Amino acid sequence: MDRRNQTCIYEFLLLGLSEQPEQQLLLFGLFLGMYLVTVLGNLLIILATGSDVHLHTPMYLFLANLSFSDIGFISTVIPKMLDNISSGRKLISYGECLTQLYFFGLFADLDNFLLAVMALDRYMAISRPLHYAMTMNSQRCVLLVAGSWMVTTFHALLHILLVTRLSFCGPNVIPHFFCDLVPLLKLACSSTYINDLMLILVAGTLLIGPFVCILTSYFYIALAILRINSTKGKQRAFSSCTSHFSVVSLFYSTAIGVYLCPSSATSGGKDRVFSVMYTVVTPMLNPFIYSLRNRDMKGALGKLLRRKTF
Repeated sequence: MDRRNQTCIYEFLLLGLSEQPEQQLLLFGLFLGMYLVTVLGNLLIILATGSDVHLHTPMYLFLANLSFSDIGFISTVIPKMLDNISSGRKLISYGECLTQLYFFGLFADLDNFLLAVMALDRYMAISRPLHYAMTMNSQRCVLLVAGSWMVTTFHALLHILLVTRLSFCGPNVIPHFFCDLVPLLKLACSSTYINDLMLILVAGTLLIGPFVCILTSYFYIALAILRINSTKGKQRAFSSCTSHFSVVSLFYSTAIGVYLCPSSATSGGKDRVFSVMYTVVTPMLNPFIYSLRNRDMKGALGKLLRRKTF
């Protein structure tokens, strides 16, 4: 295409979850409520972890970072979505799109890394309890968290830099409720070969690597639990990782539905439903999963709420 006939695009149109006017008020109330519950629930997890000395352990350090990541994850998507619904405008500027794309990639990858680190922590606690304190010391835990932040920050920045080299001059409609990388690349007029290659190589490695780490950790955790003689010991070991396993199952099942299941022109609604589960429902349920299944966290939350009340 002759570049003189190209018109640069500075705004994109987000179709959202529904184009029916009568459904907009319902969607606004529903997602506003889910957003407030998510932020409040994860904030309580962070405050409870910081205020209770009994929770100053590696597992709860990772959990507090996961809660912070979930707040950032949902805050990247929902406020803009609510603004578009309330204003009736479904436009997002090029700069806003890149900003949303960067933070979405950052916090999605960070969730992925932190879940892998938490699986490693559970493996050390159950399979090698005698070496746990020495292996998962404070310096190593800080290094694991800081390393996760650094890798995901540079990974998200890499994709943004590659997107900035693209030109957008054709259709500007994104069939989604936020600016996601895959549908955005489909709108580019210039070649996306390098972007697609980096998406497969780098993103694939950073997603598959932590997932393999989680699967391997739980394989050895299962072997360690089976070697425990007493039934009570098996139940105690199993209960210490059920919360994390529930979060992992919810996170990856919805993420696979979004990014690995083949999509078609008629599956836009299905893709958006999976995306809601992945970006909104999972961060909202994480605090409930950890607080309802964890006696220490329930006790810390109870102390925190009583302190705030009185």
